[in-house]
Amino acid sequence: MDSDLKRGSSPDLASLAGLLADGTRAAFCLALLDGRAWTATELARHAGVAAPTATGHLNLLVAGGLLAEERQGRHRYVRLASDEVATLIEDLAALAPPRESAPRSLTTVTRDRALAQARTCYDHLAGTLGVQITEAMTERGLLDLDRGLALTGDGTQWFAGLGITLPPASRRPLVRSCLDWTERRPHLAGGAGAAIYGHAIENRWITRIGTGRAVALTGAGQDALREHLGLVLDPRLPA
Repeated sequence: MDSDLKRGSSPDLASLAGLLADGTRAAFCLALLDGRAWTATELARHAGVAAPTATGHLNLLVAGGLLAEERQGRHRYVRLASDEVATLIEDLAALAPPRESAPRSLTTVTRDRALAQARTCYDHLAGTLGVQITEAMTERGLLDLDRGLALTGDGTQWFAGLGITLPPASRRPLVRSCLDWTERRPHLAGGAGAAIYGHAIENRWITRIGTGRAVALTGAGQDALREHLGLVLDPRLPA
């Protein structure tokens, strides 16, 4: 009787895990970490599946609360349902073992290298660039690792000096440590991480590479990071 009550009152973790246990659905969620809304056709092409197959998987993800949909006329767009879902996907990706694959083409190798160097992770920066920025902020006393990861008083002033308005307190943490799945070191997420990314895009410190998640650091971005963080950039980073 007690075990039945526990099963009846506990969260249905198995159902949630089942949504991500399929390779196609997992590929959709990873793609949507770029923070944008995609059509079913785009996701089908990305995952290499037929359109009806993609639609069936997307219906399951929407019904399960991992994705949200928007409709504009005849077009249906989907995106990750919330910051919490993005955090879940990020954390699982960091814990997942590398996938064994067949020999890769030069195009695939180049794409994967660009993703590892600098990419978006939902609405903040990840990869080598994201980790280097986080480490530079910590070394300059803008972030405090002693309490997990917290913004210091100097950090608050640093944001203000750049003209970046931090988001007000909400359910989403202002500062969150996100384990980078390629670097295996933390990068800055949360409201502050999103604010840095938005500022970098607006001021063209970074630009997107094609239509994927990879980004490139511009000359203006190199100068800005050197000026504001004293950041000595990793030579692997594209510019």
